[in-house]
Amino acid sequence: MTLFSLILAFLLEQFRPLSATGVIASTLRSVADFGARRFNDGTALSGRLAWLALVVPATVAVAVGFWLLWEMHPALAFLFNFVVLYLCMGYRHDSRVFTEIHLALRLGELDRARQLLGAWRGADHSTAQEGEVARLAIERALVSSHRTIFGVVFWFVILPGPSGALMYRLARHLAEAWGGRQDADGAAFGRFARRAFEAIEWLPTRITATVFSVMGNFEDAVYCWRSQAVLWPERSSAILIASGGGAMGVKLGMPVHESGGIVDRPEMGLGDEAGVDHMQSTVGLIWRAFLVCLFLLALLAAAGWVGR
Repeated sequence: MTLFSLILAFLLEQFRPLSATGVIASTLRSVADFGARRFNDGTALSGRLAWLALVVPATVAVAVGFWLLWEMHPALAFLFNFVVLYLCMGYRHDSRVFTEIHLALRLGELDRARQLLGAWRGADHSTAQEGEVARLAIERALVSSHRTIFGVVFWFVILPGPSGALMYRLARHLAEAWGGRQDADGAAFGRFARRAFEAIEWLPTRITATVFSVMGNFEDAVYCWRSQAVLWPERSSAILIASGGGAMGVKLGMPVHESGGIVDRPEMGLGDEAGVDHMQSTVGLIWRAFLVCLFLLALLAAAGWVGR
């Protein structure tokens, strides 16, 4: 059931992707806003209570709902799995933007590629050079593929029914909505959400990075992972970018033009300067990694370890 739910949800998501500003995104924003309004008193304790009050009951409720549906009929549980997993993914939106940036660069439309990248990353890249646009797009694609596919799939397999997928999606949104705040009232409140997501990400990030490494130049990928990831401010993204860059033989990171200035960043990956051709290599790496995950799930299902 797990494998079939995953395949069907992924296929539907490819043909009918959810909007980045649609009902699900609006619901997540409303949940995060409600939690902040209801609990935020500017302390770290309030952030911890808010996270637990939102994530834990939702995860338990979905697990119980799956169990009740299973008791009624396995087909209902299968449908529930499929629907919740579909709602928790979202890779197609990001892959579509990545494809549009790739096409714009192929056609020499640098300004359009800059605009697309800026809207995608939420920053101004109007002065970025072609290599910088390609580099930033590749980095975003590597991280996005993990957080909208591989991380979701990992927790979907680990926890009962689709409860793990929901937990991961909600925890990721709360980390983004609360954890990135720097104002006096929000910094302490969002600290637990950020750290909780880092803990949730710890193992699946390393599994994804391992698959990236196996699917490319393993030796370079592992070297970059071990030696470069420690230099990046956000560790889980660093591991994905370093291993992906090493696997493909492309340099990522490095200073970029952003919001009218130059943002200094450490070098990640090894090999050639990032370009349009490496964007196609990124697509290939992500697809190979996804197929490997499906193959591993099929083996686990055949062994009877995964079958709900």
